[in-house]
Amino acid sequence: MLIPQTSTSLIETLRLRRQQLANLINFPAILWSGSNSSRNFPANAFPFRASSHFLYFAGLPLSKAAIRLEAGKLELFIDDPSPSSALWHGEMPTREEIAQKIGADVARPMAELESWVEDVATLAVQDAATWTQQSQLLNRWVLPQSPPQGIDLELAKAIVTLRLTHDQAALTQLRKAAAVTVEAHKAGMAATPKAKLEAEVRAAMEGVIIAHNMTTSYNSIVTVHGEVLHNEEYHHPLQSGDLLLSDVGAETQTGWAGDVTRTWPVSGKFSSTQRDIYNVVLAAHDACIAKIHPGIEYGDIHLLAATVIAEGLVELGILQGNPQDLVEMDAHALFFPHGIGHLLGLDVHDMEDLGDLAGYEEGRERSDRFGLSYLRLNRPLRAGMLVTIEPGFYQVPAILNDANVRSKYQNVVNWQRLSEFADVRGIRIEDDVLVTEIGSEVLTAALPNSSSAVEDLVSC
Repeated sequence: MLIPQTSTSLIETLRLRRQQLANLINFPAILWSGSNSSRNFPANAFPFRASSHFLYFAGLPLSKAAIRLEAGKLELFIDDPSPSSALWHGEMPTREEIAQKIGADVARPMAELESWVEDVATLAVQDAATWTQQSQLLNRWVLPQSPPQGIDLELAKAIVTLRLTHDQAALTQLRKAAAVTVEAHKAGMAATPKAKLEAEVRAAMEGVIIAHNMTTSYNSIVTVHGEVLHNEEYHHPLQSGDLLLSDVGAETQTGWAGDVTRTWPVSGKFSSTQRDIYNVVLAAHDACIAKIHPGIEYGDIHLLAATVIAEGLVELGILQGNPQDLVEMDAHALFFPHGIGHLLGLDVHDMEDLGDLAGYEEGRERSDRFGLSYLRLNRPLRAGMLVTIEPGFYQVPAILNDANVRSKYQNVVNWQRLSEFADVRGIRIEDDVLVTEIGSEVLTAALPNSSSAVEDLVSC
């Protein structure tokens, strides 16, 4: 295993993060990195991704490792590579070399970890082998599908406090992820005219990411069926008249994520109906970004997007009524069922392994309203937060063909007029937006999003 180089400034950043954690909790914590999962036999493993909470304090994507944090100090637990590993993996760094790279105070073999688990807090890692080990060593259940309890909950809240806003080291990585993500999307647009399948466009986009020695921050969505929100199939042919929705992001070597969506016409030219809907989505996108500043409620940003989309659909004759009233009755959610975005950082949906603990301000609970239930972030924005803004329009058959939905909204949807927009399955426009002290900065602004600019990139 080769590990990325670390710098003196990064080691200082890691030490500062550990001290900040120590200022918030008065008990020790152990964070596991996780381990590889085998695909079908032990030597054929899925790509490894270290736990993001581990990465935040350790800085390196180490496998089968743990760190113990107490009073600002870090103890590293990891085994030295076996002598035979050099045959298959080349020379591997020793435990002491790794400890030096991350500024660990002490380095010990994993077997010694069991002597240091008394009264410690932890957070569950996603792979089953590791959370089984966590549960066995701590003699209590530590499960990823269960909300943290006791001191684990206190640890989770402290880490949320730290990770909600990004320090300069994190922002440097996030800017790199954003820049490569932008180039990947440009490559996808340029590849479209000669592509016959979605898979070819996906290959062009992910090729850029791989060429920068990065990986994707989530499974790419590159599809002519944009009405399937998380479509991960790539076998459909590209045909003139189709829209291609591409939601693809790069992840740096140390785990920091980009997340961008663009929708473009396979032919290089939007039809009149596609352009009309595209411009409605873009108007919501732009209005939301213009309103972002410290202190504003992210829920209000979502409702702004819903209102702008409702206004646009009323102007097009698809919805009927007062836009504010339509939003109150969740009519907009027929076409915009998800939230306006989410936190972005070490995870593409940052800290969602903790449920709504990070996304929702303490004391708030997720709504059961059709138009609000998928809102992933519901708290006032603060300088240093990175969020996505991603309004969309989708014609989802499971929603629009539901008899109860048809009955409830029969007087506000002009179904005949809607049928004239049959060539619009799904459109989403997404950018990564940093909240600054005075407003916002779009980290992905180098990727154009106007309909004419998108057409130009496809036609180049």
